[in-house]
Amino acid sequence: MSVIVTKWHKFVNILFPVLIRAKSTDRGIVEIICLILWNMNLKNLPNMFIKLFLIALPLFIIIDSVWLVLIAKKFYSTQIGFLMKQDINWYAAIIFYLLFIAGLVIFVITPSQEKHSWTHALYLGALFGLITYSTYDLTNLATLKDWPFVVTVVDLIWGMVLSASVSVLTYLISTRVFS
Repeated sequence: MSVIVTKWHKFVNILFPVLIRAKSTDRGIVEIICLILWNMNLKNLPNMFIKLFLIALPLFIIIDSVWLVLIAKKFYSTQIGFLMKQDINWYAAIIFYLLFIAGLVIFVITPSQEKHSWTHALYLGALFGLITYSTYDLTNLATLKDWPFVVTVVDLIWGMVLSASVSVLTYLISTRVFS
């Protein structure tokens, strides 16, 4: 039993190092996420999962940061600036990034590796991006007053491009590094 507990804590500490010092309520959320991932019984979990995760995470952060800070910042401030906070809730942002990358690894990158297909990563990545970004944008379009339609369209396209790019790049890097 102590081996399982030790492995569990190692898994939590490796996968979510940024949040280890978080408030106890945030840590509880992280441990629930870890428990779900831990019980998914994927091949080579957590070893291959962590390797793919650690490749995909910096790619996602770099590509998304270029988009948010350099390319689309003015677009978003013009379109939805009236809804934006001055200070970012970093805990929520970090949890989103961690969950999103976990989803990419589980539902897109791992199956693409099993099929030995970068095109599978491309298509599934684009579909994953469309579905996940639709959750946010179509809900906002349906429920928020004055939510701009153009933001929904741009976000859905961006979600597809971002997810497909990260999935393909992670696939290509991992097949070179781990083969």
